[in-house]
Amino acid sequence: MDKPNHAVPADLAGPFSPQCIAERLAAAQALSDWIPGDAPDLAHQRQGRLIPAAVLIPLVQRPQGLTVLLTQRTAHLNDHAGQISFPGGRADPGDTSPEMTALREAEEEVGLPRQQVRILGRLVDYHTVTGFAVTPVVGYIVPPFPINPDPFEVAEVFEVPLEFLMNPANHQHHTTSYQGRERSFYAMPYQGRFIWGVTAGILMNLYRALLRPAV
Repeated sequence: MDKPNHAVPADLAGPFSPQCIAERLAAAQALSDWIPGDAPDLAHQRQGRLIPAAVLIPLVQRPQGLTVLLTQRTAHLNDHAGQISFPGGRADPGDTSPEMTALREAEEEVGLPRQQVRILGRLVDYHTVTGFAVTPVVGYIVPPFPINPDPFEVAEVFEVPLEFLMNPANHQHHTTSYQGRERSFYAMPYQGRFIWGVTAGILMNLYRALLRPAV
């Protein structure tokens, strides 16, 4: 298990303003140490292109600090079944931007009204082994807001403190064998939930964007 040796800035333990986050996301576009994700598996490589998709990283302003809203996907879905994920999905033909895809999907999956989400910026695309090019869109939300999860797609909706997810002491690095080759992935276990794979990889890119550690 690898754990980066970087401290958590004090502002993650206290007020972390939307303006500050937006500024750091904008400045981070010049970074070169992003985690790009996985190469698509053989079936998707033969198709010759990745499927556009987007997820919303919902930052919720709670009295104790910012939290990240996550979902547990239902076990019967075709892609990433049962995993912990951000609200999101593939782009529809009528979507004019990744932001529109992320907001639409969040509204459809968990009932989060798009007008209550303030967009703060994006991270770079994250490629999945299942053939998606996922654009993570960071949004800021002030409660109260309704949550009405789609029971077909979402088994549970919960929140994790941003401070926990941005603390390198909670970042794990694992390797496993998949389709005859070795793959590595990040994980951030939290209160009995195993946050890993695409979601943990995107959170690691958020960590790089907000904290900008030297690598």
